[in-house]
Amino acid sequence: MKISVASGKGGTGKTTVAINLALTAVRQGMKVQLLDCDVEEPNCHLFLRPGIIQNVTVFVPVPQIDERKCTACGKCRDICRFNAIAVVAGKVLFFNELCHGCGGCTLICPEGAIIEVGREIGVVEEGQSDGLEVVQGSLRVGEAMAGPLIRAVKNRIQQDNLTIIDVPPGTSCPVIEAVKGSDFVLLVTEPTPFGLNDLELAVGMGRELGLPLGVVINRSDIGDARVIEYCGKENLPVLMEIPEDRSIAEAYSRGDIIIDAIPGYKNSFAGLLDKILKAPVRRI
Repeated sequence: MKISVASGKGGTGKTTVAINLALTAVRQGMKVQLLDCDVEEPNCHLFLRPGIIQNVTVFVPVPQIDERKCTACGKCRDICRFNAIAVVAGKVLFFNELCHGCGGCTLICPEGAIIEVGREIGVVEEGQSDGLEVVQGSLRVGEAMAGPLIRAVKNRIQQDNLTIIDVPPGTSCPVIEAVKGSDFVLLVTEPTPFGLNDLELAVGMGRELGLPLGVVINRSDIGDARVIEYCGKENLPVLMEIPEDRSIAEAYSRGDIIIDAIPGYKNSFAGLLDKILKAPVRRI
């Protein structure tokens, strides 16, 4: 089963929920992978401190043009949906950062003037922590192409494991890439106007993809009741509420795991895991 932990905005406690959920499953004897797909700023390792056993550089294929063969016919430009290729004064110009590595230009070139070379976009690291297999992607500084790196992280999924995916915040393309193919999406929010607005966006995304959804409300005793009312109206199950708790903030600031630092939350996360495992999931 693949569980994505997502949020419409950053700072809601998504990573905290993902880590504690994963370790709860490990301590129940399950084989678990935690995938940190927030590749622009991965932070699960700050709490889990995994011993890294493998580090793989990830490349995307980009075109290299042989000017001796090129006739500047413009077919490569016409097929590129991302405007990564232009033809100016009989010369082909290639904009490396815009290329999505689809390979269309290489296939369509009538002169065979285009070959593909690898462009480094980041690394995928694999390690172990307390019986938990941790996989994280780290995007190269200045690189805008998070999608291919997220796919590289997800390629490490072992189908017979419980996989928990820490998704980037928001509802943009990297988020969709991360949640795609999940069996269940857990949305972490908070009961504020901003939290509600971004929850609505995340719910819309999940439903457009046809994914089963559940909600965790963090800092549940601040703000107002509009998030609860929205979930009731939209038939969204609220699977867990985490109160505003100074001890959680203190544990987080030390880089501690909540279920270890505050034993009372062990049962709470065990209950959350049980509800997810029993919930209706995506059927292929």
